Amino acid sequence: MRQPAEFFDEQELDLIYVAKKLDEALRLEKLLDQAGLDYLVEPDKYKGGVIFQSERIGAFFYVAPEHTESARETLAGAGYKAYDVENP
Repeated sequence: MRQPAEFFDEQELDLIYVAKKLDEALRLEKLLDQAGLDYLVEPDKYKGGVIFQSERIGAFFYVAPEHTESARETLAGAGYKAYDVENP
């Protein structure tokens, strides 16, 4: 379920996905809700574009470290590629 930042207290969260469009973010929220995972969504900036790069706003999805693997499996099962710190 979508939670406010206070729910996670001071815990360091893992970024699992960056949704670049609103409909994508809404689908992802529904998927994570159905999986029963607690997550945080925050808007943030990312760089997009190949030839003409620009700064854009996306929905950044975070989970507690103990749920990272489960969240990644849920995303993969639905055809999403989870955020990879090594290869963003």
